[in-house]
Amino acid sequence: MDPRKYNIYFHTHTISGIIIAAVLYVIFFAGSFSFFKDDIAAWQKGRSEVGHQFDPPYNHLLDSLSQHYNLQGRNFNFYLLRQGQGSYVDMTASADTTVSKPKPKPAKAEKRRGRGRKQDDDAAYFRYHFADKKAGDYSDSYDMAEFLYRLHFLAQLNQVGIDIGTPFGYLVAGIVAFLFLFALITGLLLHWDKIKSNFFLFRPMSKWKTVWTDMHTVLGVIGFPFQLVFAVTGVVLIVNYVLLTPFANLLYDGDSDKLYESLQYNKTVKVDYTYKPMNGTFDMDAFIGKWQKEWKDAKISRIYIRNYMDESMQVSLEAKPNAETNFAGSGYVTVNIASGKVLEIKSPNTDGNYIDGVKALLYHLHFGDFGGKPLRIVFFLLGLMGCAVIISGIMIWLVARDKVATELRKRRFNFWASNFFLAACLSMLPVTAFTFIMVKMLDHVDQGVIYRTYFYSWLVLGIYLMVLRSLPRMNRHTLLLSAVLCLGVPIANGISTGLWIWNTWQQGAFDIFFIDALFLVLAGSCAYAFTRVNAEAKTFKVLSLNKAPEKVLKTSVVRD
Repeated sequence: MDPRKYNIYFHTHTISGIIIAAVLYVIFFAGSFSFFKDDIAAWQKGRSEVGHQFDPPYNHLLDSLSQHYNLQGRNFNFYLLRQGQGSYVDMTASADTTVSKPKPKPAKAEKRRGRGRKQDDDAAYFRYHFADKKAGDYSDSYDMAEFLYRLHFLAQLNQVGIDIGTPFGYLVAGIVAFLFLFALITGLLLHWDKIKSNFFLFRPMSKWKTVWTDMHTVLGVIGFPFQLVFAVTGVVLIVNYVLLTPFANLLYDGDSDKLYESLQYNKTVKVDYTYKPMNGTFDMDAFIGKWQKEWKDAKISRIYIRNYMDESMQVSLEAKPNAETNFAGSGYVTVNIASGKVLEIKSPNTDGNYIDGVKALLYHLHFGDFGGKPLRIVFFLLGLMGCAVIISGIMIWLVARDKVATELRKRRFNFWASNFFLAACLSMLPVTAFTFIMVKMLDHVDQGVIYRTYFYSWLVLGIYLMVLRSLPRMNRHTLLLSAVLCLGVPIANGISTGLWIWNTWQQGAFDIFFIDALFLVLAGSCAYAFTRVNAEAKTFKVLSLNKAPEKVLKTSVVRD
């Protein structure tokens, strides 16, 4: 390879990689656990969703709401959860001014933090669980599954109060995904000439720089297709507004809402209110059941009700086909309830188009929801492989610059930068296991409790590991803590709920069983790694940072 090109690729790969290392690790780690989002939610609630088929009680929900609100003329949006165990419900104020009179809007809207809908007059936004017929707001329904899922695209950073015209966390995640794409491509180009000869090259008995280089190269090349898919789909899913803005300006005169509607992201259902009450009643359970039978191999994902119990009342449904039977597709239907006339319809099973194919490709490849639990396990392992590539990359960066000829101030900066990155990364597993234990042991768990437990413990453990000022000791401490705390997860579940791992297996609660088994495997892996590190690891030499480099001849020997 031309030396000039090699230097360009090398420096682009190094700089882009080290800048995003810690944040990218957080994305990969949290994203890996997010493949089991439904299982984690069932584990925390102590209620298995496997094999539980039931008809959602929409009529009961509307009857319950009618006891507290006058539902005449209201709009409802139902955002169904993936397994159909519940729904987020968004209820607006009534379009009938005799029922609900809108309050004048303040001159300057007050900013709010958190996810959900801003309450306006007597509107409501809540989560409703179909099995126990209970409602709760977003904060009360928050669980570790939602936390890890949203952490993997840094949604929590949206609440730091940095106003740049777009959610700050999403912007950071998009920039990291974009730089990750650069690091992937330049890394592949660096090793292109030797990609065949060095594909399986791993020399564990060589010096540490060689060990980390081989691990970084081998795991990086093997996991390249997976990581490339996630880099591309991550950029598109997180910062698609950046990619689509030029097209909105060129083709839609800057109206991005119309563009998103053309791309089937948004569906606008506007119906004029007539102030004429509809004759008869509306059986929502029967209506939904009819269309669910019509679309047997699809699941209804969203429901829109406009002008409830008015003569102009319309109901729209959106559905997605099951990935096992139809990889790409989407459907919708809009019905005028008073007349029973179908105003528009598109079958999710037979009327797929190009847009459906592209969107399905992006979503299914990113979420790994088209091959069942085995595929999600494979994606989980590949995600952890990405974490290992990041850790080895940080160590290569440090050792390559930890030379006697390097100025003391530069070596100190390199060491503390690596110390900070590794403390933030390696502490995530014990902190995650600790938070899983706490959500089982505490009497009340909501969004605030999970935030405080996770982020404060992460901060304390991260500072402790940094104060050690020893990367080998940091490694041993995190392995030992991870082994103990991961082992504590199924124990905490058994003590608090009585759902011991053998009980969940016998009851067929395989989603709860899987999370307990996963943490047992992680505990065993960390314990095994800890014993091997203590017993058989080669010595790892780190230059002293107390003397000027030209005078440093000795090294301090530690074990990794």
